[in-house]
Amino acid sequence: MNQPRIRKKSRLSLLHQYYSYTGFYAFLWDALKKATPPILIFIGALLAINFWVVDIQTVLAHVIDNYSNFSVLLIFFISESILGIIPPELFIAWSDKTSNPIGALSLLALASYLGGIVSYYTGKAITKIPSVHNYLEVKMAKHIKNTRKWGGFLIIVGALLPVPFAMTSIAAGMIHFKFKYYLLFGLLRFLRFYLYALVIFNLV
Repeated sequence: MNQPRIRKKSRLSLLHQYYSYTGFYAFLWDALKKATPPILIFIGALLAINFWVVDIQTVLAHVIDNYSNFSVLLIFFISESILGIIPPELFIAWSDKTSNPIGALSLLALASYLGGIVSYYTGKAITKIPSVHNYLEVKMAKHIKNTRKWGGFLIIVGALLPVPFAMTSIAAGMIHFKFKYYLLFGLLRFLRFYLYALVIFNLV
């Protein structure tokens, strides 16, 4: 009597099953819900300031006239290396008013990417300082736990969505996520800047 054939699941199906069981899709949906309001608030605030407070183009022109491109890029790089404390959208708006918007935007994306690498190595270095490591294990417990579970997928989310990429990078460094894969997934940071620019360039 022939035994019924057991259908072997594809790797893609198994990955889908794993991410479903571990809550990755729920996490991704939650991240999207949290990411959308800040973007809408930023756009709304930008429009409100432009119409009722001060002309945004005048402010950006002032920055361009009084600060070198190198100074602005350096400030952004430092920000992206330290928990992403300044919203990248402000710098994207600045890049549109430079003499070479696409070039400036690409340099911003590169600065963010390199800032992420600094954060990655910061995470690795932290593991050698027990007191700091233990402190961040508590402060970044969720990030570290999720990075251990989902690895590259979480780095992709951090690269694309408006969440601090530096925090995801630090967590990746702390768990010693393979650097070559971190570099590969982190390249999506460039895509994020180009996609956001499509919207922001039409607002300022």
